[in-house]
Amino acid sequence: MSIPLPSLSDISNMVALLAIPLAAWGTALWLGLVIWTFKDMRARSRDPFAQIMASVMVAVLMIPGWLIYLMLRPRESLIEAYERALEQEALLQQIEERPSCPGCFRPTLDDWGICPYCGTRLRKGCPGCDRQLELHWNLCPYCGTPSAPTPAGLAAVDADAPTPTNPADQETSEADPP
Repeated sequence: MSIPLPSLSDISNMVALLAIPLAAWGTALWLGLVIWTFKDMRARSRDPFAQIMASVMVAVLMIPGWLIYLMLRPRESLIEAYERALEQEALLQQIEERPSCPGCFRPTLDDWGICPYCGTRLRKGCPGCDRQLELHWNLCPYCGTPSAPTPAGLAAVDADAPTPTNPADQETSEADPP
């Protein structure tokens, strides 16, 4: 018994049956790489020339071109660069918004009335509600009580503390009629 050998037409039919799916797969891979490269480059660069050139390189060289693109493409996408810029801006804004003492320029907290380092008055108390007000405010935003404007940078003086008096001055003021 001998096994019949396939004829030449049978072999060409079998090769065609295998070649068609392989060609379709290769075409889909090639087209997918070109489209992916274009979209990836568009996400990484605003330059239309660079986008087209990267896509053409992958279209012509296929997998080697795609590998070259992966080696040469920009490191971060435009979204990543934008987010990094936002983070940097937020950090700079936090640094700039930190309150500092006008007398010694050291950092202070928002609720401090007097600088603990140099004694400079930072805020004044509201006569109506006793909340801390900025020195340049003429009206309390909490209760609406007018307050006398105080120039910034004055040395700390507690308005409620009694002023030290000389006993000799006190005797003369008691002796003099009002």
